[in-house]
Amino acid sequence: MPDIITAVHRASIISAAARNNVPAVYPSSPYTRDGGLLSYGPDPVDTYARAAIYVDRILRGEKPGDLPVQAPTKFEMVINLKTAKVLGLTVPQSILLRATEVIE
Repeated sequence: MPDIITAVHRASIISAAARNNVPAVYPSSPYTRDGGLLSYGPDPVDTYARAAIYVDRILRGEKPGDLPVQAPTKFEMVINLKTAKVLGLTVPQSILLRATEVIE
């Protein structure tokens, strides 16, 4: 689960995984864009859009306690093929086809 501590130390975490030849999966795409192997998590654009709908409903007078709890419905998977190559991994085509973004 992502938090402010892991986000602040993202570069160190990615570096430690690479240094120890560990293929790690991260909670969001910035980790992968910064050199991590793979990230899988809720799509932030969809999450913020859904939150905006809740804010609108609250500002129109609905009670926050009356609104249903929602879970993410849209996820993103980002794969960094440069990192996979450095780790000596071959990412199967079936995984690449499911990725939201592939960094080459």
